[in-house]
Amino acid sequence: MKIAITGGTGFVGQALTEELLEHHHEVMILTRNPDKYDNRSGVTYVKWLSDGAKPEDALEGIQAFINLAGESINSGRWTDERKKRIINSRINSTQEVMNIIKALKEKPACLINASAIGYYPSSKTNTYTEASTETADNFLGETVQIWEKEASKANQLDIRVAYARFGIILGEEEGALPRIALPYKMFVGGTVGSGDQWMSWVHIKDIARAVHFIIETESISGPVNVTAPSPVTMKEFGKTLGAVLGRPHWIPVPSLALKVAMGEMSALVLEGQKVLPSVLSENGFKFEYPELKSALIDIYH
Repeated sequence: MKIAITGGTGFVGQALTEELLEHHHEVMILTRNPDKYDNRSGVTYVKWLSDGAKPEDALEGIQAFINLAGESINSGRWTDERKKRIINSRINSTQEVMNIIKALKEKPACLINASAIGYYPSSKTNTYTEASTETADNFLGETVQIWEKEASKANQLDIRVAYARFGIILGEEEGALPRIALPYKMFVGGTVGSGDQWMSWVHIKDIARAVHFIIETESISGPVNVTAPSPVTMKEFGKTLGAVLGRPHWIPVPSLALKVAMGEMSALVLEGQKVLPSVLSENGFKFEYPELKSALIDIYH
């Protein structure tokens, strides 16, 4: 299968590329600077979002389109200017994906668009599945709602669209885990905030496997929660992480200190949702790392 990926050089994109190559798919990665990368067996880098770029010429015949492009939400304080860049990067890239699809003579069968569980409101008591209708009214919630709405326009072209609502992605070198783990490695780790906020996490390998599964499962469309089936509280997460790293879990991080240090972005760790992957489970997907301890052991050992 010939599959196009935007954001393919990022954290999730790299893991997904390896997953697809392992299953003998041909991967087309869209990037502004294809000359930075050496084409390798099964992977072609295609120029886009640049003057003179005509990615549709190289993408004719693709059977699936995966849109992961967008400025990272966790690499800096959410200033007003940064918020604009986060939202605009997602809108602009998704609109360009639509332009490419419209230019193709043969349309892909599906569009998998990245999203996030920030779509759901923060809650310490509710459990959210894809059937939940509640939506968050904060910055992250509004961002993913706008993003999904843009991607939904592919439905008008008779293309199956799925919104992969990613949880907190765990990997050793990128994502949220290195920042959470750093205090533990320095022997000063402890409960963040109240500790009873939910953390719906997922191993990076299961992210890649789940997206591949969505591509191949024609019955899946609409929202898809990509989270492990066993969410934990932040306190439980910290204790498990400390145990796996062989470090103590003892110095708490007050909510106020995080709010001062991180501003509005502190909501990523101080607030949370208990989210379950009902669509994946109902369609027979099996997580390789359904439990937190086994996930962390794989990452660190």
